[in-house]
Amino acid sequence: MYMTGLNAVQVYVPWNFHEPVQGIYKFEGDRDLEYFLDLANQTGLLVILRPGPYICAEWDMGGLPAWLLQNPDIILRSSDSDYLHAVSNWTAVLLTKVRSWLYQRGGNIISVQVENEYGSYFACDYNYMRHLHKLFRFFLGEDVVLFTTDGNTDKELVCGTLEGLYATIDFGTDTNVTTAFSRLRRFEPHGPLVNSEFYTGWLDHWGDRHASVNIQNVSTMLGHMLSMGASVNMYMFEGGTNFGYWNGADDDTRFRSVVTSYDYDAPLSEAGDPTDKLLAIREVIKNFREIPSGPLPPATPKMAYGFVNLQKIGNISGLLDTLSPQGPVQSQHLLTFEEMKQYYGFMLYRTKLPQDLPSATPLISPANGIHDRAYVSVNGVYQGVMERDVTLVVNVTGRLADQLDILVENMGRVNFGSKISDRKGLLGNLILGNDVLTDWLIYSLDIDEVIHSGWPQSMRKDIRSGSETDGGSGPTVYSGTLQLPGPAHDTFIRCHGWTKGQVWINGVNLGRYWPQRGPQQTLYVPGPLLSSTLPNNITLLELEEAPQHSRVLFMDRPLLNTTAAPP
Repeated sequence: MYMTGLNAVQVYVPWNFHEPVQGIYKFEGDRDLEYFLDLANQTGLLVILRPGPYICAEWDMGGLPAWLLQNPDIILRSSDSDYLHAVSNWTAVLLTKVRSWLYQRGGNIISVQVENEYGSYFACDYNYMRHLHKLFRFFLGEDVVLFTTDGNTDKELVCGTLEGLYATIDFGTDTNVTTAFSRLRRFEPHGPLVNSEFYTGWLDHWGDRHASVNIQNVSTMLGHMLSMGASVNMYMFEGGTNFGYWNGADDDTRFRSVVTSYDYDAPLSEAGDPTDKLLAIREVIKNFREIPSGPLPPATPKMAYGFVNLQKIGNISGLLDTLSPQGPVQSQHLLTFEEMKQYYGFMLYRTKLPQDLPSATPLISPANGIHDRAYVSVNGVYQGVMERDVTLVVNVTGRLADQLDILVENMGRVNFGSKISDRKGLLGNLILGNDVLTDWLIYSLDIDEVIHSGWPQSMRKDIRSGSETDGGSGPTVYSGTLQLPGPAHDTFIRCHGWTKGQVWINGVNLGRYWPQRGPQQTLYVPGPLLSSTLPNNITLLELEEAPQHSRVLFMDRPLLNTTAAPP
């Protein structure tokens, strides 16, 4: 970024990444914000900090922690007293930590954003924004530049701006620059024109075509804005990856989950490599300021490690003693992820069939309460999948008292708009034929912690691999190892022929794969996750249908733009 001619890096701070459990704060390892600030400082980059508390960012729940939803009546992003109490506690911790990094105190943070695109939210609660303004001033002082960012409409700027907070705007290449900045001038008559999010690319949902924004359009508009003396933040300059379960979702016409890759068609690729778009941007910036001499850092080496065969460990229903060591919660009625204090990943709901079902009988979620995908089995035999807004009925057969298992996947919480209070699990009753299902055993699956501790490779002797009768259908765990022939380099894992699931390498959750839905076909594997000497453990949870070959492929390039037919 520095060698491209940028003088600052703008960065979000996701609240839920740092306070995953209420009152427990994490700032170590890959959550070490101050290490990041120091690295930017050493590189010669100023910092524009965007601490939220809401950040959008195509990140789960826009960075808000899901434990807020344990309160059934909470109104997020408003002056709701419970919400403000949680915000105030978090803000006190975060802003105290970054205060010494302010430019006014000899650090490199030149400005701090308050909230994020608040004008796009239905609440339009000025008391909430005033509360945040007071909080930020209390902890950061009177001299720091506090600002807001909003979309390019009057309504968004009316609800998102506040006296005492510097107003900025965001827009992409499909916008008339003069019109947008004229609108901004009505709300912020003096000071620099700022586009806080100039869109160099765009996000992907599962089932979309891979987004791209024309290089010429980006470079031409960037030049136009800089010629007006404007300040421009390119969103994204480097997008990276929604590792684990951190991706967000949209819910406009229907629920649409964001893919694992946040490559964004940005000037730096998902793996941090320069692109033709970056070179074009660099040429534009050269016309407006002196840029550092010398060559750009080259792309990091990528390696194709080839095929790895995976062994079937067993289906989820038979592994509950391992994956849910605390055992189930008994409940007459269904409980959500939030009520179970299981905020991400998977939960399994188990009950018994209330009668013989010799012919196909519909299992229905009449309230569209599958949040977000449900994998249905009877006595371990996979029956099919239910999906929020798409498939609310699946037919099942079985006998009285047969075991009905429903594994529910949280596909990421809505991060934008009015529906961010996005509770997960089975919401509302399930009806089987004419019966409302009750008497549930509900298992929180601690699958990430179990895999991080070395399972299943560390316990291979104690695990019977799945029997032939399991077939290749339904939620099933597979594992294998990759031995590197030399140094560890970045690579990309392709689950070709697999249907949908999750992959871990050496206990690190790489994210979701869903090649059938697309467009993303490969998952990014950063080289530092791999060992050049020890076997690298691969664990895969296939949720629907495994291929006959049971292998994965490690490639030397990403494949992000192959789209299957929509559901």
